[in-house]
Amino acid sequence: MFQTAALSGTQAEQYDELATQARGLLSGERDRTANAANLSALVYHALPDLNWVGFYFFDGTELVVGPFQGQPACVRIALGRGVCGTAAATRQTQRVADVDAFPGHIPCDSASRSELVVPLYAGDALVGVFDLDSPKPDRFDAGDQRGLETLARIFLESLA
Repeated sequence: MFQTAALSGTQAEQYDELATQARGLLSGERDRTANAANLSALVYHALPDLNWVGFYFFDGTELVVGPFQGQPACVRIALGRGVCGTAAATRQTQRVADVDAFPGHIPCDSASRSELVVPLYAGDALVGVFDLDSPKPDRFDAGDQRGLETLARIFLESLA
């Protein structure tokens, strides 16, 4: 059985530990749903000040909620709409310090104050997005972005 280890050290060291745990957790499994569920749980329980961690998958038309940890979520998000749809459409990670200031923000959970969304692409094909919300304003910094982009790459590699 997989056991998570408490993170210690600097932020970069903590994300290195989390990446090692993620690789171990996803190793040998190719199922997208299983890996998204386990990675969501790992990150949700490892990082402080989060109220939602999960995935939205592209169904060929829009983003559809996938495995997550947290309160019930919006089910469908159009490309280009909200933080998730913007990340998917622009192919760029969206790090939002104040979601209420983001044009077109979709308030799925009124407790969310900041958000980080990593787009997931396999080559030119949109897979979906990896989405994290926090009740704390300005929760995510550049170090979080680098660490979470690494975790997103580990997830994508697990599907190959």
